[in-house]
Amino acid sequence: MPKVITCGELLIDFVPTVTGVTLLEAPAFKKAPGGAPANVAVGLARLGVSSAFMGKVGDDAFGHFLAQILDENGVNTQGLVFSSEARTALAFISLKADGDRDFMFYRHPSADMLFRPDEIDQALIQSAQIFHFGSISLISEPSRSATRKALQIAHQAGLLVTYDPNLRLNLWSDESAARQGILEIWSQARVIKISREELVFLSGEEHLDAGVSKLWHSGLALLVVTDGRAGCWYFTSRFKGLVTSFSVEVVDTTGAGDGFVAGLLKGLIDYPNAWQDEAILQQICRYGNAVGALTTTHRGAIPALPYAQQVADFLQAQGA
Repeated sequence: MPKVITCGELLIDFVPTVTGVTLLEAPAFKKAPGGAPANVAVGLARLGVSSAFMGKVGDDAFGHFLAQILDENGVNTQGLVFSSEARTALAFISLKADGDRDFMFYRHPSADMLFRPDEIDQALIQSAQIFHFGSISLISEPSRSATRKALQIAHQAGLLVTYDPNLRLNLWSDESAARQGILEIWSQARVIKISREELVFLSGEEHLDAGVSKLWHSGLALLVVTDGRAGCWYFTSRFKGLVTSFSVEVVDTTGAGDGFVAGLLKGLIDYPNAWQDEAILQQICRYGNAVGALTTTHRGAIPALPYAQQVADFLQAQGA
């Protein structure tokens, strides 16, 4: 059975075939599977950790393509369901000259938004060690209630609950709704990964320590703040620090954060309670940084996620 369950959206990313243009200027787009929780599931499978994805896609060509991608990558799809009511979500992503992105989503509604509580596979969750989720499935009903039910099952079964908000402001009605929606579920996670920009948005604090202090809760064991090319900061109740990243030629940053999360969760499977040992935690964060860095060297999210041997070779070449 899978060691990690990821829950949320699975969609098609359409990425421009050239970099440094707006969506208006893009001459053509390349179809790529994506969706943060699904990216993490594939990332884990490629790193040698058994994973499962739980969510909903349309009963259409794109939905079946995505299911096929998960199957081909060894991700358990027992918790994936198909909708005849809505189509698979699409996202058009503009790649700027610096590798950063702009998003335009087609979800009016999309199948993932219609994932219902009664479609949650309770036994699948109970069989795992980690339950991982994001915030996009919390934006609207019924997917919000489905996510909350899955969380309840995970807590009752004693799973480690991990959360990556993966903020996409243009999917929320406004900034206030986004902040409230993301933070409402905040206290249910024991491990949280956010970006530096998300930390500022959620806390209202520009200073790193002040933002972390404001967002810390008593049930939190580990908060990781990714900081782009600088690397990642880790915070526990006992220590904090920075693990620097690696220099690579960036092609597309899509999925880099999800690659990092996959590396982090692999570490937490290999070393449960790693937040109690700073040396081990630094090792895990370094591994996550390597996975994230390698993901930026190719276009798309899932297509760019590295395999375990690639990460091992990269780290050896870096002397890390």
